[in-house]
Amino acid sequence: MKIRKIWELLERFKNNCKSKGWKTSKNEDWVETENEYHNFVLVRSLHPSSFTRITSARRCAVREGVSYKVVEVQYLAWLLSNAPDKSLWAVLSENPEMLERTAIYDLSPLLKGENFCLKINKTESPVFQEFEKFLEQNGIQLKPIVNSEEKLGEYAVALS
Repeated sequence: MKIRKIWELLERFKNNCKSKGWKTSKNEDWVETENEYHNFVLVRSLHPSSFTRITSARRCAVREGVSYKVVEVQYLAWLLSNAPDKSLWAVLSENPEMLERTAIYDLSPLLKGENFCLKINKTESPVFQEFEKFLEQNGIQLKPIVNSEEKLGEYAVALS
């Protein structure tokens, strides 16, 4: 699965959100429900400094006609096409409260032809829960990322 396929998967998910009455954007990757914004950030690489800066800011641009406004993001999901930098674990262990509002989906196994992705999602975001259901309905198994000694590739993964 190429990065374009991940983009297409996200676009199909956003269309699915519209059928639920949730507001989405054609040009940006956010979903609005009950006056809360749930933002998806698709990146190749995630470095701890970028993660901390963007996660702490919790803002995104929303287009209104020909102009934009900046809104506060209630929940943020990182969609990664490459494995995250291992030093991200240190940031998360020092700031575990970040995971209350932030989910991480490592989609790199999909790019290698696998039918699973790795995740950390401790949020209460109904949009991210629906995203996970959507992935499973599309034949993609979700495996949690944990910081332990059991390794799968570059990750420690709890196999269920």
